Amino acid sequence: MKRKFHSFFWHCALVVFLALTFSGWGVESAVALLRQHHDSPGVLRYHSQVSIKDKQGYAWQVLLFKQNYNHPVRDLRLRLVGFPGVVEIAHPQPLLIEATSGKLLSASDAYALTAPAPNVGEYELTDVLPKLPTTDALKLYVPVKGEKPLVLNIPQSVVTEWQWLVTEID
Repeated sequence: MKRKFHSFFWHCALVVFLALTFSGWGVESAVALLRQHHDSPGVLRYHSQVSIKDKQGYAWQVLLFKQNYNHPVRDLRLRLVGFPGVVEIAHPQPLLIEATSGKLLSASDAYALTAPAPNVGEYELTDVLPKLPTTDALKLYVPVKGEKPLVLNIPQSVVTEWQWLVTEID
C-alpha cells in the first residue's frame, strides 16, 4: 500500500511539473518593467519602461509616466528615445497609435517647440490611453525627419502594464 501511494505521488508530481513546464511555452514574457523613483524625499512615483527594437535593430526606450501629481487630473506622457545620431524625431507632428483592430488614435507632441535632443519625443496620452483596448498589441508610428514614420511594435503585455499603471498605481 505504501509503495502504491509513493508511486502515485511521484506520477502526480511529474504530471504537474510537465503541465507547468509546457503551459509556459505559449505565454509571451513581459518585457516592460514598472519602476519606482523618488520624486522628492518620501514621495515615490512609478513609471513603465521598456526597450523596443525597430526594424533596423536599433533599441528605443519607451517610457510611460504620470505627470502633475499635484493636480486632480494627472497627465500621462509617453517618452520615446531613439538611438542618438541615427534618428531625428519630426516635431511638432503627432504620434499615431494603431491597435490590432485597426483603430487609429493620435497623441499630440509635448515637445512641439523644444525637445531636449533630436532623438527624443514625448507625447500626451492622457486622453488616448483610456480609448485603447487593454488586450491588444499596438503599433506606434513615430514621425521622423526625412522619412515615412518609423514603426515600433508594442506587445500586449506592455499595453496591459500601461493600463495597470494608470488604473492601479497612484
